[in-house]
Amino acid sequence: MNTTYPSDLSDDEWECLQHHLPYRPTCGRPQTHSLREIWNAIFYFLRTGCPWRYLPSNFPPWQTVYYHFRRWCLSGICYQLFTALRGAERERVDRNAQPSAAIIDAQSVKTVEESASISGFAALDLRHPCRCP
Repeated sequence: MNTTYPSDLSDDEWECLQHHLPYRPTCGRPQTHSLREIWNAIFYFLRTGCPWRYLPSNFPPWQTVYYHFRRWCLSGICYQLFTALRGAERERVDRNAQPSAAIIDAQSVKTVEESASISGFAALDLRHPCRCP
């Protein structure tokens, strides 16, 4: 059964992603699962937020997907891929490939007495954005 998900890579997306993956040697044990299947599982995991063990059975085993994801993250491939794809998307919409600014959003939440002891509450003073009240 071949189930598709909204998070699956299109042919064009896969073509673009392949150019940023490291060279794979032809010697050694052959791959049981294609890299495209593994990336589809990674994108499913990232999109749904499900635990690794809950990946649907039509993806490669979760241990295989996790192994590749962790290896690529530790080696910096995920960061390089994100940077390249972000630049390509920005150029596609006629923007500079490198963003000139970033926005960080955060929210402070008061705690209730039942959850923990009462502690401070930090909020940004909009009149003086460089200091907290």
